[in-house]
Amino acid sequence: MQTAALVCRDGTVDWLCLPRFDSHAIFAGLLGTEEHGFWRLGPAHAEDAEPPTATRRGYRGDSLILESEWDTPRGTVRVTDFMPPRDGAPQLIRIVEGLSGRVPMRSALRMRFSYGRIVPWVHRHEGRTVAVAGPDSVWFDTSVETYGESLTTYADFTVAPGERIAFTVSWEPSHKQPPPLPEPEQSLEATEEFWREWVEHCTYHGPYREAVIRSLITLKALTYAPTGGIVAAPTTSLPEDIGGVRNWDYRYTWLRDAAITLSSLLRTGYREEARAWREWLLRAVAGDPENLQIMYGIAGERELGEAELDWLPGYENSAPVRVGNGAAHQLQLDVYGEVTEALHLAHMTGLARNDYASLLQLKLIRYLEKHWQEPDEGIWEVRGPRRHFVHSKVMAWVAVDRTIKLIESGDADGPVEQWKQLRDDIHRDVCEKGYDRQRNTFTQSYGSKELDASLLLIPQVGFLPPDDKRVIGTIEAIQRELSTSDGFILRYPTEGTDEGVDGLPGDEGAFLACSFWMADDLAMIGRVDEARKLFEKLLSLRNDLGLLAEEWDPHLKRQVGNFPQAFSHVPLIDTALRLTASGAYGG
Repeated sequence: MQTAALVCRDGTVDWLCLPRFDSHAIFAGLLGTEEHGFWRLGPAHAEDAEPPTATRRGYRGDSLILESEWDTPRGTVRVTDFMPPRDGAPQLIRIVEGLSGRVPMRSALRMRFSYGRIVPWVHRHEGRTVAVAGPDSVWFDTSVETYGESLTTYADFTVAPGERIAFTVSWEPSHKQPPPLPEPEQSLEATEEFWREWVEHCTYHGPYREAVIRSLITLKALTYAPTGGIVAAPTTSLPEDIGGVRNWDYRYTWLRDAAITLSSLLRTGYREEARAWREWLLRAVAGDPENLQIMYGIAGERELGEAELDWLPGYENSAPVRVGNGAAHQLQLDVYGEVTEALHLAHMTGLARNDYASLLQLKLIRYLEKHWQEPDEGIWEVRGPRRHFVHSKVMAWVAVDRTIKLIESGDADGPVEQWKQLRDDIHRDVCEKGYDRQRNTFTQSYGSKELDASLLLIPQVGFLPPDDKRVIGTIEAIQRELSTSDGFILRYPTEGTDEGVDGLPGDEGAFLACSFWMADDLAMIGRVDEARKLFEKLLSLRNDLGLLAEEWDPHLKRQVGNFPQAFSHVPLIDTALRLTASGAYGG
């Protein structure tokens, strides 16, 4: 809940940013080569051989404690990886445990600061290994002997049955005193207890609870505990199109993603996270809601300048590698709807009233009153020309509708009759200009012929009832025109090597959130069996740990995009709840 380490099946950590999700990576091998930083811990192997992959791995119960086990000719060994929730800087702890036989092991640690560009000064300090570069220091602690070779720190050892050997990496500002010596076993016990207690608060006990709990844990892990900000994903530049240029930095707090994450947490019993995010929102927006950004840094930072790291070749040579995100200053009118909907849900589920939150909601509507008729970049952050996106207008309607409900509940004051007229005006505008009568479908933008999967949200937010013929027509049109061969849903049409509506060349995979939205809509219009089958098909795409990236490549049959992705795990939760409520499981 401060940063994240990605662990490969062979025991290699090839992505870790310290001390925050959005800090520079000390292991950036994921986006380059081992020269850019990694930490492998597993059974020893010949120098010219590939490191062996774990025979099996999984999380320990409902936690974020990863256990990887190798069956080798000499015995069986387990490596337990975890980050203890704690005050102060984050730690990555790895415990090797012998299960049978005597297994030769190796730890190979190559720290490279600033996304693999800087070789730190590695030295010994009072029996500990420390790597220093500029403002950062990383401390490496273990009880076994280590040695340096080829700018890498190694440890070679043998583990016997019942033997446990711990390795810890801790970050500390380089000008401060060394961090306290780690206590791996106590930290493991505390970490397990933390997750056990947190999961006990979940109010969902329906079908597929395992998938829902894993998604909730993932969303909690993507929450930056010191501030309550929620990152969209802990990675940057994992490509949406292998070998292409659709590579973006997702280590920031999108208001849209955070708002829908908050909604899922609230629906499953997690109010504390909602309170923390609301406080984060009020600090980030401050007194200037007219200049609302679509995303902020995890502490509320506004400047997220985009740059390219030309020394990194990219994941599977998918360049460029980007840090920062130039979309931060786009106009996306739908964000006002998502934020207002989240505040409304927090209010409806009994979160203690916050007068400034209500005031903020009123200010957002006053802004929309003046600007809802403008074109924008829309939910998908197009880098082409602005358009009158239908989804943006629908979410502007949502913002006004939920604010009217707030006023009618007696918890805010505002020109309710004036805003009821505004709500009607937006509704009429969308139905007149965003609907293709000949094809009986809403379209991506006013006057366009293209479809857009975000139109699936029209019945979900209450803009029109599910049984409206225009809703059913839109669902069926998207199934016809935006489905892949295996039944998943694309966001919108792309144009291959030509620039499409999003201003980018290349194609992309099926956007997983859109496929979950389709399952929701199918359930809402009574096609429950079809919805359930699509949902189960989506669950089958998760990796061996139950995690989802942003998209599914229907040609390569693999996940693509940043990983793990909040915007995929949120609709998984929502669809499970909707299917349960619809009686899809006989409940």
